Amino acid sequence: MNQHNKFESVQPIEGYYIDTDKTKIDINVVYGYISNSYWAKDIPIEVLTKAIANSLCFAVYTVDDQQVGFARLITDKASFAYLADVFILEQHRGKGLSKWLIHDIMTHPEIVGLRRMMLATRDAHGLYAQFGFLPIENPEILMQIWRPSIYLSSQNDD
Repeated sequence: MNQHNKFESVQPIEGYYIDTDKTKIDINVVYGYISNSYWAKDIPIEVLTKAIANSLCFAVYTVDDQQVGFARLITDKASFAYLADVFILEQHRGKGLSKWLIHDIMTHPEIVGLRRMMLATRDAHGLYAQFGFLPIENPEILMQIWRPSIYLSSQNDD
């Protein structure tokens, strides 16, 4: 196993599959979850649709093609990626789907070997730590523009 892939193998979960085909994504499922999330509350569907179009996306489906999970990478596929919008619908949790999803993302040929991958999470540190994510050692080098209420204010401008 190479230095970029030191986590344990994760087996597929019976009754589910993961696909990167964006044409299969059920925007209503993704929007229903993301627009109610703590990180993108009230995101306009047009913004989410554009974000999906410009990302490397992974979706989790049941064998009868019902979407139950999602994640996307904002990446140049050469040196950097930001993992975003990761979720598994509540009724499908507890089966190992999120671990399988992150494993598939981390072993995807287009991103193995990136110099840096980042994410932000309020409550899933244990999941991501299994795949090598660590707290930022030198946060003083990072800067951001953060507008947590941007989607709320853009709706009020109508």
